[in-house]
Amino acid sequence: MDRDDGSPVERPQPARAAGDLGSSQLELRHLRAYVALCEEGNYTRTAARLHLSQPALTRTIQQLERLVECRLIERSSRRFELTEEGAELLTHSRRILADVDTVAAQLRSRTAVEIGFAWLLPTHWLAATRRRYEALGGRIALRRIDDPLAALDARSIDIAIYRRETELPGHLASRVIATERRMLAVAAHSPLATATELRWADLAGYPLVVNVVSGTTHADSWADSDPDRPIITCRNFDEWIELVAADRGIGGVPALARTRAPHPGVVYLDVADAPPSHVYLAWHTKPESRAVQRFLGVA
Repeated sequence: MDRDDGSPVERPQPARAAGDLGSSQLELRHLRAYVALCEEGNYTRTAARLHLSQPALTRTIQQLERLVECRLIERSSRRFELTEEGAELLTHSRRILADVDTVAAQLRSRTAVEIGFAWLLPTHWLAATRRRYEALGGRIALRRIDDPLAALDARSIDIAIYRRETELPGHLASRVIATERRMLAVAAHSPLATATELRWADLAGYPLVVNVVSGTTHADSWADSDPDRPIITCRNFDEWIELVAADRGIGGVPALARTRAPHPGVVYLDVADAPPSHVYLAWHTKPESRAVQRFLGVA
């Protein structure tokens, strides 16, 4: 049977064995339950607010009274009323919880989500995402890595940005965050450097420089690629652009390379029918931190 304030009518309790006193230390959960009860003034409403059963809430408050060794709630009245000690504890509890929540929020704000990328970040997406995430108090740290997916798999970064189409293992997830126009990159002294009205299919037989780790263009980027086509491979953007400049082969690259990665030995050419490339975001399907979950919520 409950009183009007939802508090249970006390019944004689069986004698407890030594050590059978529930929690032996004052915990934040005791204070949070106590403050919520004082604010609601009713056990039933408080239990619903805290998503607890009413017996569990009652046990928590009884544990708190045993730990502080004094009665906190006046049980002789049909109204919810605090004892003098109860009112004093409420004041201190509110201050303690506010301090703890403030410190926790400050520490969380210092935790940066580490984003790994190989080259040429998608500027507009990053600016918008950073603005939304930092409005929530988060921080982003960028790391240039030759193989962002490998770093993500090893959990040395939290998020990977990549362009090369690839099948991910089951514990990683991805989505497209940008679609980019593709351009042709050739050596400045190549006969192609002055060509006009190029078509993508006409380039299928030229030697091709391929960044096998993070590049966007490879032999399969042409529907009818010559099986005997010379392929020169490398493992990062710096090697790729130097090989193109040395006229070892042509390359395909997102259009933003023209302004973001100029090179005196490379000419970037428009190819009207070049297939677009995509930028992907990848993450662990079970993120280890709430910061990553919050980032994914805005990304």
